[in-house]
Amino acid sequence: MTVSSVIVGVVLFGWLFVCWSWGLWIVSPDIHQGEVYRIIYVHVPVCLTAFACAIYLFVFSVHGLARRTTQSLVWGQAVAELGLLYTLLGLATGSIWGRVTWGVWWTWDARLLTTFILGLLFAAYLLLQQTLPRSLNKVKALAVLGILIFVDIPIIYKSVTWWRTLHQPPSLGTGTLSPEIRNLLVITILASIACMTWLFFARCRNIKLQHQVDDLAGRIN
Repeated sequence: MTVSSVIVGVVLFGWLFVCWSWGLWIVSPDIHQGEVYRIIYVHVPVCLTAFACAIYLFVFSVHGLARRTTQSLVWGQAVAELGLLYTLLGLATGSIWGRVTWGVWWTWDARLLTTFILGLLFAAYLLLQQTLPRSLNKVKALAVLGILIFVDIPIIYKSVTWWRTLHQPPSLGTGTLSPEIRNLLVITILASIACMTWLFFARCRNIKLQHQVDDLAGRIN
């Protein structure tokens, strides 16, 4: 990893840390939910970052089907690992929020269930990634699964309007948030996605190095 890449990473994560700090300790709390509402600055960004991972994976999957190149395997593995991580973070922070507002850590709410399925799909993608040998057939199989993962995103987003659910409806873009909350939330979302993108490129480099080591070890043996 180059010095410039490290500097970019420090700047991006510093930006995210400032946003989280501002939201958790400085910005005014919500008039209805009080202090617990501050978790929105962590929960919403990590959830939308998980969605961004699914969008990236969809693009890489289509690229793999169109170009028939194993390069998409590296991209897919890297972004699926991050997608699983951010989905788990979204579920964890959502459980904390739900414990205070609903009185339970978990309920089989439509939004929670479809997000849980997203995590399972990311895990299945990574399991298949590790099981199959590198080949064009593996590219096709993972591409199909990557596209299915993307299909779950609009289902998650619309779940609160399609089914009866405890989860509150989307707030961004509806005018229900105060400008102070909305602006900081948007900035934090951008920071979170930027950090994920930096992690993606860093992870791709690590995966390529691992493949080179494995190939070298195979030739020696």
